[in-house]
Amino acid sequence: MYRTTDGEEIFIIDGHVHLWDGSKANLKNVHGQQFIDCFYAYHSNLSPKEYLWPKEKFDKYGEEAMYNDLFVTGYDDMAICQPTYLTDFYKNGFNTTEANYVLKQKYPNRFIVNGAFDPRDGEAGLDRLEELASLYKIQGVKLYTAEWRGDSKGYKLSDPGVRRYFERCEKLGIKNIHVHKGPTILPLNRDAFDVADVDDAATSFQNLNFIVEHCGLPRLDDFCWIATQETNVYGGLAVVLPFIHTRPDYFAHVISELLFWIGEDKLLYGSDYGIWSPKWLIEKFMAFELPESVSKETGVQLSLTAKKKILGLNAARLYGIDVEAQKARLEDVRQPAAVSA
Repeated sequence: MYRTTDGEEIFIIDGHVHLWDGSKANLKNVHGQQFIDCFYAYHSNLSPKEYLWPKEKFDKYGEEAMYNDLFVTGYDDMAICQPTYLTDFYKNGFNTTEANYVLKQKYPNRFIVNGAFDPRDGEAGLDRLEELASLYKIQGVKLYTAEWRGDSKGYKLSDPGVRRYFERCEKLGIKNIHVHKGPTILPLNRDAFDVADVDDAATSFQNLNFIVEHCGLPRLDDFCWIATQETNVYGGLAVVLPFIHTRPDYFAHVISELLFWIGEDKLLYGSDYGIWSPKWLIEKFMAFELPESVSKETGVQLSLTAKKKILGLNAARLYGIDVEAQKARLEDVRQPAAVSA
């Protein structure tokens, strides 16, 4: 929980976190090494020096460190685990629903666990989606359209096979479709993260919410034009937020464009943990004010009301969370994670 200088409580739902294993023991090939090294480069280049981790910890930080960084030293009240399987790169997968659900079982009031699907899995993938819904009661999925699968180096949301999966999501009540549409990660292909396919999917499936993670960066204009016309398209601010430290003017430009085009009701906070830690992101975001020149041009403000929506209330609405009831459940539970025997 974050408290303002006036003592006002701000409920925070971190919309984009991972419990990954990028350790050498889990690597399947050189591509897994390239992937985790690229993540670490983002961590090193965009984090304050006092929040930099040694590479060994970054590769596999574990449950205890994650819990403490999010909820004890950090200000998160809840967090949404977004899986990234990458089974072509990692022996046991990089960041799976199954591993994330272990956290959910330990801390049921802290975590929301999402699933994933890959349309290239055909009928077996649909069966697996049914299984995820039954076992883990998922409300959302995370899609990685640039993930490699054998000879395939990605897919589009507009591909014919994807429609069957969205139809199954509707049937199962899986309403929140989180899609990585941001900077590329070595060795994945940049073009496979293009945002253009979001338009067709959102128009065709009005009962689903499409949360475009990373707001399409570096394709900000394309994303804004799509999201402003599609009422069911939202922006996830993971990757956007760290620029508040290294490139505050650039961050001001990006957040003002997002507020101008799609508005404060359709933006969701995400730390992208463990690339970045929520403590410094939230502190800097709460302290940030749009420069007068930016506000004058766009007519928007990053008000306290907007910050409260972005940091938690918008995600609560999408995931059906009663914030006041959740606050009561979490009262006096800000304790360090238990150390496993």
